[in-house]
Amino acid sequence: MLRATLTLLAGGALAQLLPLLLGPWITRLYSPIEFGHFSLVWTVATNVAVVGCARYEFALPLEKDADQAARLMALCLRVLAAVTLTSALIGWAWATWQDLDLALWLGLAVLAGALAQAMTLWATRASAFHALAAARLLQYGGASLLQVALGLAAFSAVGLLLGPILAGLAAALWLATVARPVNGWRSVLGQDRAGLVALARRHKDFPLLNTPHAFAGALQDSVALLLLSSLAGDASAGYWALALRYLKAPAGLVGGALSQTLYPRLVAARSPEEALRLVRQAMAALAAFAVPLAAVLTVWGPSLFSWAFGERWQDAGELARALAPYVAVHFIASPLAVTTMAWQAQGWALRLALVGQVAFVGGLGIGLLQGGLIGAAWGVSVTMTLYFGYYFWALAHWKHKDGLFAT
Repeated sequence: MLRATLTLLAGGALAQLLPLLLGPWITRLYSPIEFGHFSLVWTVATNVAVVGCARYEFALPLEKDADQAARLMALCLRVLAAVTLTSALIGWAWATWQDLDLALWLGLAVLAGALAQAMTLWATRASAFHALAAARLLQYGGASLLQVALGLAAFSAVGLLLGPILAGLAAALWLATVARPVNGWRSVLGQDRAGLVALARRHKDFPLLNTPHAFAGALQDSVALLLLSSLAGDASAGYWALALRYLKAPAGLVGGALSQTLYPRLVAARSPEEALRLVRQAMAALAAFAVPLAAVLTVWGPSLFSWAFGERWQDAGELARALAPYVAVHFIASPLAVTTMAWQAQGWALRLALVGQVAFVGGLGIGLLQGGLIGAAWGVSVTMTLYFGYYFWALAHWKHKDGLFAT
């Protein structure tokens, strides 16, 4: 697992290096209001994209037979086609209702995010870790390069949105080319409906339990931006989006690499003790990164953001300081989400996630009313630190009973 994680980590490091280096240039090409408009549409697109295949793609590593995996991938692609079409129609209605032309790109943004995710799980099943590392570089590094190029061409907020769309589609195409099915993609697309229905029933826990869990998890970002945009203005939404974009970048880098290797290891664990040991080791390693990160943000957050992104983004630095505890616990929790999937405990995870969404929105709303933008950040940090504290304790003390993992 260490070698595979380091391979993905190297690719992820390069992928995150470009956004970090280009971030100061991007914030000087686009205003906080443009960033707010982009973040609102992109966050909604991401919210839908995480369930774009009804989470059937996360069952791919569970399929040992190549033919069954191909059928499952065919099911993912058919579900995604329907979700993309629905998203395009919603985007058109949204653009008409709020006079927000950027929403017209919603369908394509959903397709890019969901297809890249599906192809990532497909390549993970094949243990194509070098290809995954290259795809991460293409998706995240390429997005920032395109945002700079389109900003220089005066594309305004559209440039911010087109960058990740085009980069996500390119990453998905790369993985589809490298991790080709044995009989080619035509064999996948030509699967009969009867076989897909049987497979959908066999993996029904993923759409029934994991889909609402994943959607609820992503929904909190959408709700946060909608609340901030409505109550504090588009610029505040831009500050919030920029702060979380760069504060969560380390979680995307380390956490993404670790989760892609932890998931198959947990599935293949020979005993509950081995599985628990893997989770505890991952938790300890993540905490070793998270605590120093939070300390740096608490002490130097405002000055770092002003220096890196310009004086007009100083409020984002104040946000970084207030969000430091939340960033730390989120950093640890993000890659551990695959644990309950591997342990077939998605019902428990869904129930707990719903509690987390209430805690997040409640902390943000109360903090926003009491202390404005910074108050909202502190409200989220307090409530989510308590929530994730229980989550970590539960995973570290998981019980094994009658052949199944259970709390």
